[in-house]
Amino acid sequence: MSNIEQIKIKARERIWKSLAQSQTPIASIPHEELETLVDALLDGIMVLIDESLEEAGLPGRAEDARSAMLESDEQLLWEGRPFLSLVTHYQITTERVRIIRGLLGKDRDDIELIRIQDIDLKQSMTERVLGVGDIVIRSADPSMPKAVLNNVKDPERVHEILRRAMLNARKRFRYSVQEEM
Repeated sequence: MSNIEQIKIKARERIWKSLAQSQTPIASIPHEELETLVDALLDGIMVLIDESLEEAGLPGRAEDARSAMLESDEQLLWEGRPFLSLVTHYQITTERVRIIRGLLGKDRDDIELIRIQDIDLKQSMTERVLGVGDIVIRSADPSMPKAVLNNVKDPERVHEILRRAMLNARKRFRYSVQEEM
């Protein structure tokens, strides 16, 4: 258990103790609502602590979480090949989309999830019948601004895996995209 989790447990206990000692009539309030109130108070206190640590130039919870995420191992979310292909292989991990081409020699392209700007799914009628489709990725990567995962089996599922991975990467690195009107 991390120091932050221990502090949260102690703070939660202190809030409940303070509520009991205040002799405020809380017996009529449902327990679930009291839990929600305590959680809201605890979240507010933790934010205040973080802000105070940042003002003092010390690392807060967000910094600890970011460094833990950066140290975490990359996990494979999906991998596959284009329909009827022997030389191309695709992988989606928690960090990137990887396109590997070649039978004897290998050529590998990586697109970092955080650099992905748009994901589209394209299926012709024939591809729909075969259960395959193309996933088009547009990114801010200058070496590969557009990549296509061709003839992917179950493209709706793979599109959703990639979309969620991209959103999780953005959330993990606190990256937000502002669209122009």
